[in-house]
Amino acid sequence: MSEVAPTLSIGQVAERTGLSVHALRFYEREGILANPVRRGPGGRRVYSEDDVEWLNVCIVLRASGMPVVAIRRYTDLFRQGVGNEEERLTLLREHRERVTTQIDELTRCLALINYKVGAYEDILTQGTETTCEAHPGVGRR
Repeated sequence: MSEVAPTLSIGQVAERTGLSVHALRFYEREGILANPVRRGPGGRRVYSEDDVEWLNVCIVLRASGMPVVAIRRYTDLFRQGVGNEEERLTLLREHRERVTTQIDELTRCLALINYKVGAYEDILTQGTETTCEAHPGVGRR
């Protein structure tokens, strides 16, 4: 006897992934799901655990700034199966480089913000406006 894999409704997948039902339908229309969405009785969408796992990968890629078009390309390569690993690797390496650059830029921004916070904390601790001269760029900025 064959075992039937449990299926999930669109609402359950939305709850598990944090995506809205609208976003799940968008991902389907954009061709971002690794497998075609199946339909259950009454034509309702049904998903598998594999679909949820794939969506979680896509969520991370999207949250890291990967454009939908690149996620679709990655999905297309995945669907094609064995033989295009080099292209998948290239796509992911390029994205990793963009993310690393973003992290470096944000780290520089955070350093400036931390400096400004510390300077204002010093000013407030000392209780005098004259200490602004000790911190260039602080005071009225």
